[in-house]
Amino acid sequence: MALLTHSSLSAQEAVDPAWNGEWQAEGTLFRIRVTVTGTNADIEQLESLGFEWTSEAGEITGNILRVPVVYAGVSGIVQAELVDDSTAVAIAATCVPEFMVVCALAKDRQAIFRKVNN
Repeated sequence: MALLTHSSLSAQEAVDPAWNGEWQAEGTLFRIRVTVTGTNADIEQLESLGFEWTSEAGEITGNILRVPVVYAGVSGIVQAELVDDSTAVAIAATCVPEFMVVCALAKDRQAIFRKVNN
């Protein structure tokens, strides 16, 4: 019985509820809404600054959110790390094809996201 309880606690603790809410890229108007269900996260564009992109459901492991994204002829994984309840750091974990300008510009770059609304 104790093992079952421990497993249930681990599953609940695996996803930080702080991901839920509206997030804005620092220094821009770019804003998204993250809605978590279990270990999956749906990303909704609130203000994309005119960028046409799509995403699939993201997966949360601990404090890391990985979201498949397609933009301007490239596809990749955006990885965000929850630093605290109101701050996340996002990077392009993968970007293909690498020769595309979007991938070259995203390489070794990061964006700070601040939670603006729950």
